[in-house]
Amino acid sequence: MRSRPEDREILRLAVPAFLALAAEPLFLLADAAIIGRLGTTPLAGLGIAAAVLQTAVGLCVFLAYGTTASVARRLGAGDTRGALTQGIDGLWLAIAIGGVATVLGVTLAGPLVGLFGAGAGVSEQAVAYLRPALLGTTPLLVMLAATGVLRGLQDTRTPLYVAVAGNALNVVLNVALVHGLGLGIAGAAWGSVIAQVGMAVALTTVVVHAARREGAPLRPDRSGILLAARAGVALVVRTLTLRAALLVTTYAVTLGQVREDALAVDLAAHQLALTLWTFLAFVLDSIAIAAQAMTGRYLGASDVVGTRRVTDRMIRWGLWSGVVTGALLAVASPVLGPLFTGDAAVHDRLVGVLLVAALGQPAAGVVFVLDGVLIGAGDGRYLAWGGVVTLVVYAPLVLLAVTAAGGALLAVWVVFTAVFMGARLAVLLHRARGQAWLVTGLGSTRDAPAP
Repeated sequence: MRSRPEDREILRLAVPAFLALAAEPLFLLADAAIIGRLGTTPLAGLGIAAAVLQTAVGLCVFLAYGTTASVARRLGAGDTRGALTQGIDGLWLAIAIGGVATVLGVTLAGPLVGLFGAGAGVSEQAVAYLRPALLGTTPLLVMLAATGVLRGLQDTRTPLYVAVAGNALNVVLNVALVHGLGLGIAGAAWGSVIAQVGMAVALTTVVVHAARREGAPLRPDRSGILLAARAGVALVVRTLTLRAALLVTTYAVTLGQVREDALAVDLAAHQLALTLWTFLAFVLDSIAIAAQAMTGRYLGASDVVGTRRVTDRMIRWGLWSGVVTGALLAVASPVLGPLFTGDAAVHDRLVGVLLVAALGQPAAGVVFVLDGVLIGAGDGRYLAWGGVVTLVVYAPLVLLAVTAAGGALLAVWVVFTAVFMGARLAVLLHRARGQAWLVTGLGSTRDAPAP
């Protein structure tokens, strides 16, 4: 791929974002490695708890994505003070949502885990992890909002430094609490919560300092917070459809297995595969982060030609990055299982699943880039409708496939890779080829007609 001038800007934003995003799933990877030594049942319990926790936090990813787009637009338009004012509103919104989500999550932890029907042993371990982990919801949401502000300001380095330090602290705490103090699976959750609090404080301090420097108000502004909430509704729907697809995928794994020990093996292998998939998704998403920041800034500056040029370039970056991650995953697939668990049955299940996942990486690279471009453009309504269409197509097919295959884990991942990612690719390519998302200045496409 011949180098172009915009490559330097993409690399400046994407490389620190890549390292920061790669560090984020290491929270779960560290938990999986440490908890996996406790046995297959705790590892399977982590899989259920992680699905619930990632859904709760994932629904609020608009706090990062929406804030990145709005802050970048104002930055491109030359209004740095206004950009930081919107960022502070996002922080207050994160605190408000986090408080409500924590209370509801802790109260409903048992029933939520029970929805998966994973058996008494696995469910008990899942609840033991989930209840303390949910106390980190508010810090996590504040981290999302603060990270979004900094990305919108074209700063991806600060989130990197905080992510690396926080992940290192998480590993140390988890080892000490799980094995040193013998707290079991709950110790891993407490270690993550403590690390998340520290990371939230660090990121918020940086944003507040920048706001003070530009004279942006720090007090909560009701109208600004409500505006940020309304702007995030479409992205919540978009994220809800993505999380629902992942929940349906995990539920599909539980179908067809009548023996609890066989189900625990499938769930443990699925959890490891999904964690690795998420890790690679964050790696590929680093270019999408650059896409959000650059698209917002270019459109804020009313540079449509530059927006198109950078978008085309980032699509190429996404495609080739997917080829590389897919090849690496395929090569490493036989040795990844033993890093997390000593269960040979889990190892056997995992290899085939990872090979299927590797084949889907090039398409995933393009999907994540286009997702970032449209988020940066404020095209949330289209993303919401596209997510609904994708879910409607995918959900019945994956449930039908696993039933027809007698509960085969591999069948679930074949449908996930081919149908779910394929449908997302088609929906995003269709939009990117048009003109409707290219809204310039401080305008937003969130009020545009649904497709």
